[in-house]
Amino acid sequence: MAAVPVAAAALLLAALWVAVRVTPLQSVSTAGQTVEVGAASPGWGLSGPGELDLFGQTIATEPQFPGPVRPRLRLTHITANAELAQLLGSDEHGGAGTMGRQLAAGWLRYALWEGAVSAGVVVLVLTAVTGVRRYSLRRSAVVLATGAVAMSVVNLVGFSLLASGTPAALRHVHSLSDLVGRSPATPVAPVAGPSLGEVQAVVVGDSTAAGVGNRPLPAPDALDQACGRSADSYAEQLAQVNAWHVLNLACSGATIRDGLIGPQQSGSHTAPPQLAQLERAPKALVVIVGVGADDLHWADLTKLCAASPNCDDRATDAYFQQQMAQFVLDYRELLTQLAALPNHPTVIVNQYYDPFGSDIGCLGPLGVDSTKAKTLQNRLGQLNTALSQGADAAGFISVQPSFAGHTLCSTQPFVQGPKDRAPLHPTAAGELAVALADQRALSVAK
Repeated sequence: MAAVPVAAAALLLAALWVAVRVTPLQSVSTAGQTVEVGAASPGWGLSGPGELDLFGQTIATEPQFPGPVRPRLRLTHITANAELAQLLGSDEHGGAGTMGRQLAAGWLRYALWEGAVSAGVVVLVLTAVTGVRRYSLRRSAVVLATGAVAMSVVNLVGFSLLASGTPAALRHVHSLSDLVGRSPATPVAPVAGPSLGEVQAVVVGDSTAAGVGNRPLPAPDALDQACGRSADSYAEQLAQVNAWHVLNLACSGATIRDGLIGPQQSGSHTAPPQLAQLERAPKALVVIVGVGADDLHWADLTKLCAASPNCDDRATDAYFQQQMAQFVLDYRELLTQLAALPNHPTVIVNQYYDPFGSDIGCLGPLGVDSTKAKTLQNRLGQLNTALSQGADAAGFISVQPSFAGHTLCSTQPFVQGPKDRAPLHPTAAGELAVALADQRALSVAK
């Protein structure tokens, strides 16, 4: 008989474990964004941070929540005009505190759903047990009712004791910035200069977008040269195909913070924020974004990987994950400000191509074997996932260029090799491949 209480307790705990993992997160919309609310896997401490899932990356929240049961939040939609006002503390969209109240309400809805799901799991298991044991209908009903009530009591007590302070903590959240400890975003002011009304498309980003390592522009200015902008860049290719005036603001070494929404020092020259220059083109109908590699110090990670016996060690992976967490926070701010552009252009976010492919035989002398290549490809995949999910959340287009059959060790590579001027960057043919992928995306979007 002693086995019965043990089995009952095991069933209740198992049902609770299953319910936390399968209960759908509850969606709340506030401050121009949609956030899903649920519970993270229980921790062992008496208090700790919750989890924020931002574009596929799990980030610990700044607020600490009492108890081992803590919230999990996932950003799924950004409407930037409203969110930007909220980030800046405006009361226009319901005032500070609206988000916190909505998140707390979503948490309580999740708790109710989790209770129903866990009770359902218990009833399902007990139904099978009573069927196998051939209980009478009356006895089966008593067993099922007892199980459902017991599970409901466990949930009620569990959430009351282990997560009682969570709703109050969530009510103090005024914006997503509160969750991750970021300063409020400030819209980038347009840079001084005449309006560029003739510009139909603008490219912002890093060295891949600049086309570094390829033919120089025919009449480059000092900043074009410092940034490595090329006549073979996909910006120039799109300009020729569409008979557009394309403004290429991309600059080698640009990150979101130092390049796109902040100024960038490039040699002896200081490039104004690319978004500030973008605002001088009020009639641009297309904006193409290529950013992320420099935020993650991708070139340094690749060199370190080639020089190390193993580039999948804990220290390197921890560093990469830290850089990814910082990147997605900066990326959210970039998406917010792009979506707030008054002319609402079509925005394309370019993901990164795989430079290695399946054939890496030529890289052996450089210290890159199949295991190292797979590690680098997996990390590049994490970056592309963040780029794609962020673009989806903002209602933008995400494009994945493919260099299949034309990777580093192929006979006709689209990637510059170790002895070229800009290793791992696209060749002129690679830039064309990116341009064609963007062109296809634009054709579908029309």
